[in-house]
Amino acid sequence: MTDQREAIRQMHEDIRAIFSAGLAAVDPHRRVKAVCRRTDDRLVVGDRDYDLSGYNGIYVIGAGKASAAMAAAIEDILGERLTGGLINVKYGYTVPLKKIRLIEAGHPVPDQNGLRGASEILDMAVAAGADDLVICLVSGGGSALLPLPVEGITLADKQQTIQVLLSCGAAIQEINTIRKHLSAVKGGRLARAVYPATLVSLIISDVVGNDPTYIASGPTVPDTGTFADCLGIVDRYGIADRLPARVLKHLEAGTSDPVLETPSGDDAAFERTQNLICAGINDAIIAAAEKSRQAGYRTLLLSSTITGETREIAGMHAAIARESLSSGHPVKPPACILSGGETTVTIRGRGLGGRNQEFCLAVVKDIAGLNDIVILSGGTDGTDGPTDAAGAVVDSGTLEQADRLGMNPDRYLADNNAYAFFKPINGLLMTGPTNTNVMDLRIMLISRRSPCIENP
Repeated sequence: MTDQREAIRQMHEDIRAIFSAGLAAVDPHRRVKAVCRRTDDRLVVGDRDYDLSGYNGIYVIGAGKASAAMAAAIEDILGERLTGGLINVKYGYTVPLKKIRLIEAGHPVPDQNGLRGASEILDMAVAAGADDLVICLVSGGGSALLPLPVEGITLADKQQTIQVLLSCGAAIQEINTIRKHLSAVKGGRLARAVYPATLVSLIISDVVGNDPTYIASGPTVPDTGTFADCLGIVDRYGIADRLPARVLKHLEAGTSDPVLETPSGDDAAFERTQNLICAGINDAIIAAAEKSRQAGYRTLLLSSTITGETREIAGMHAAIARESLSSGHPVKPPACILSGGETTVTIRGRGLGGRNQEFCLAVVKDIAGLNDIVILSGGTDGTDGPTDAAGAVVDSGTLEQADRLGMNPDRYLADNNAYAFFKPINGLLMTGPTNTNVMDLRIMLISRRSPCIENP
């Protein structure tokens, strides 16, 4: 029994170290410096060169959970050549800056601070002239942090709309399609505002497939969605009667008025715009895989593009872990199985939690009694849903711990109350704000004590 407890303790240490390695690989400060470098008045961004001596002013704007750390890197790179700037960040997601102002604002539901900051950012964009360079820093969370509604829509309307979309199980791509068509800055409209200035947009991806049109609702990217798509989403989830009347009216009006539509790829603004993705979930998974190999695990990268209902995805992961334990397929223990992506939770209860905590709660019974499995699911941004936890960690003994406290996991799952389940048994994954955001990272460890281990 002592050996068994020691093995589980070691697996818990390993799984947290593997998660930390994934986070380190997507550190925004490091990733921005990997794609941007300056030599005197020459700034290289990806495969493009910019002669800084040709610009009157250089400004930084943007929004997202990673944007403050990205801004610190830009200040390091540009130094005295930087004129100033403003970005919106989530409360607590700050770093010390010298020339760029920060406004902390609400996420995932936008607030007045976000509205004020978005308005000032738009003003700065519009004021930029043809001889200015604007650097826009975009990362996950930017949609909620740039809440500037189109004329006729209020912030309260947007808040209610986002609440409805979050609770109905809509995918992030669907949520952002509607966000773009209610916004004065999203869906490429910020790029249009910056024009004719030169625009460089540095992006840290938090969406499956790294499609920049969906990251922070694509403020600097041509939009491929339409008002007709928005109405299709409303119909798909049957939420028309839950949306504010002004929102529904605007979406319907947009289908017949091309002037209201978001800018497409033939808009002149995009001729002077560079969009470059600096990091995504693949970077985190690759680093986590390397750390797991160093710890002695055979490693399988399951997928970085997993979506779907959280409980169903959790059941699939648990089945794979059990199969590895019993047969050595698809990877023989000692094994580490990694996946990434962003699942959805259809909220039916009144509890507190997020998709990562719900994922772990959904596998508690599936792995009970299997002393060789530890599972972690964590948001790389450090906040899972409206909680202060990044996710949770479970093992074969989690159900026994809960039983001793009279807690039935099925009851907590039915109420979407994973946070209350994991808190008293110390199962929450607490990282604090990570200042990055590349979706979720899931890690499953199958012990080296498994009977199907063979000599490599």
